[in-house]
Amino acid sequence: MRSQDREAARRQLDKRLSPLLNADVFTRPPRGWVKAIREALGMTTAQLAKRLGVSQPRVVGIEKAEAGGAITLDSLERAAHALDCQLVYALVPRKPLDALIEERATRLATTRLDSTRHTMALEAQTVDSRDEEEQRKRLIRQLIEQAGSELWEDK
Repeated sequence: MRSQDREAARRQLDKRLSPLLNADVFTRPPRGWVKAIREALGMTTAQLAKRLGVSQPRVVGIEKAEAGGAITLDSLERAAHALDCQLVYALVPRKPLDALIEERATRLATTRLDSTRHTMALEAQTVDSRDEEEQRKRLIRQLIEQAGSELWEDK
């Protein structure tokens, strides 16, 4: 994917996900959504089992798996359907995607320039702090513009 396409994709995702930022309302209840919805509807595990076409102990297992974070998306989707609910699934970045890219580029640029500064110091060479800062800003811009998978390589 080209750099401009990635940038546009990030902006579109940020726009779509922005209503979900800081949305604590989506935090899974301690005993899980399946159990919370089932109980709120006044439905027994046996009744949900019948709607799912599974045994009653299997429903208890599904609820425990969800509460423990071990449920599959397929099982969760089938349970949601049986409860007349819609499963909504999203990864919501803690910050805008462009901010994550900029932070990573800044960290990477700083690491690279620190290495260069160390080598130059060993050779008794120094760079003016303003020049160094300008070089750091240029490198950050370059890394952001290229923003490909190499940005995420841990070296």
